[in-house]
Amino acid sequence: MDSSRKIKYRSPLQEQFLPRKRNRENLDRFIPNRAAMDLDYANYMVTGGRKGKENSVVSSPSSEAYRKLLDETFNMNRPRILTFKEKPPTPVEAIPRRLLSPPPHNAKSAKPRRQIPQGSERTLDAPGIVDDFYLNVLDWSSNNVLAIALGNTVYLWSASDASVEELVTVDDEVGPVTSISWAPDGQHVAVGLNNSNVQLWDSISVKLLRVLRDGHQQRVGSLAWNKHILTTGGGDSRIIDNDLRVRSHIVETYIGHHQEVCGLKWSASGQQLASGGNDNLLFIWDRSAISSTSSHQWLHRLQNHSAAVKALAWCPFQGNLLASGGGEGDQCIKFWNAHTGSCLNSVETGSQVCGLVWSKNERELLSSHGFSQNHLVLWKYPSMVRMAELSGHTSRILCMTQSPDGCAVATAAADETLRFWNVFGIPEVAKPPREESSMPFVDYCIR
Repeated sequence: MDSSRKIKYRSPLQEQFLPRKRNRENLDRFIPNRAAMDLDYANYMVTGGRKGKENSVVSSPSSEAYRKLLDETFNMNRPRILTFKEKPPTPVEAIPRRLLSPPPHNAKSAKPRRQIPQGSERTLDAPGIVDDFYLNVLDWSSNNVLAIALGNTVYLWSASDASVEELVTVDDEVGPVTSISWAPDGQHVAVGLNNSNVQLWDSISVKLLRVLRDGHQQRVGSLAWNKHILTTGGGDSRIIDNDLRVRSHIVETYIGHHQEVCGLKWSASGQQLASGGNDNLLFIWDRSAISSTSSHQWLHRLQNHSAAVKALAWCPFQGNLLASGGGEGDQCIKFWNAHTGSCLNSVETGSQVCGLVWSKNERELLSSHGFSQNHLVLWKYPSMVRMAELSGHTSRILCMTQSPDGCAVATAAADETLRFWNVFGIPEVAKPPREESSMPFVDYCIR
């Protein structure tokens, strides 16, 4: 025998008291679950069963009969005697999900996906419109009447019956008309002129009610209403508040711009005024911050744009949110927190931004553009994803205004066309225009 392979023998005492090698496998202890065991069947299989039958040499007829009876009584296909866990319960058919969650509220009245028309609904000729980016010669009244200036003449177009009426034609010495803005009552309209004057007209009686003089030294290219206050912006960089209830109408002057003011917009609350100029500056003015002794109390002076700021729009669903657009050298839409003056976002559009309009029914923003696309872009806010691009104009869009119900916009372009776009769709419930009491313009009118 090979000495290297000697077999060691241990006595029973050594086998009993010598320590065993501890393996990880010996540390586990399995305890059967007796509640799940069939003890009668286990006893039968241990003491007799099929293996006992095979091992028996002599068996009596009575024991064979008893074993046969046990075979019939117990199921011989049982897999094992010991059971370490209970059998899993029989799976129950899952309850359909539609029965677990209640149906969504007003599911049958879910709003369908809006189809945005890619073309204009109507196109009108606008011969003689002045091709000047800094002017604002288009506005839509709360009474659904559109006013547009074509050279020296102001026309009124009724959206209800498509009738056209001439409001006024000014002389060449004072013209052309450089700005138009409807009063909140939808009856009176302000007309800014190239000679620095502002005329106030009654559109129903077609009468001149008042002329505002001595406010500006150059043309008035922008106008904005705040109840009975008419704010004017001129080529002389001045912004003036005119109270039309009194004879001495100049009540406040805002000094901050150093070039022509081409954009003016009051917030919905009437407390903040946004102004943009050809000096690439954007100002936010607060009426409560303006004192009687100083006219230089702007709230924020913002110089992030690199071109003229004409396009301005206050957000209808967030009072402190202001959108502004830059000219050809900037081509950006910027969003501002009017309280802090911080720039929230800036979006490159690829074209000169001429106008901005918020949707009254959805979180959407519409922008109109000049060089080089001359189109309109509908943006989803706040993601600023382009929802649609509307083409039709062949030259830059000079002005854009929104219908009183908020569904459509009108655009006037240098291609001498006036186009109407049903871009915002039809609201679920159209709100009637807010009624405003007539203002006492006739007290100091010029006969």
